Amino acid sequence: MLAMLAAVAEMERDLIVERTQAGLARAKAEGTILGGRPKTTPEQRKAMAEGYASKQSVSALAKLYGVSRSTVLTIVKPS
Repeated sequence: MLAMLAAVAEMERDLIVERTQAGLARAKAEGTILGGRPKTTPEQRKAMAEGYASKQSVSALAKLYGVSRSTVLTIVKPS
């Protein structure tokens, strides 16, 4: 009995994954941008990089643009 319930649960999980993948593929085909919105504009990112290059501190840049220090570091030091 328990094995039968496990099999039904596994089948349902597979269906959920399949529907999710189909939805993501459809959204990409329609040109939808997936994920969260960026916290900064391209102009702000350019200004942050210029400020960092001119020896402005990461903390000062973070306060200026209202983002975290890690966001600033991700922008000015891409891997």
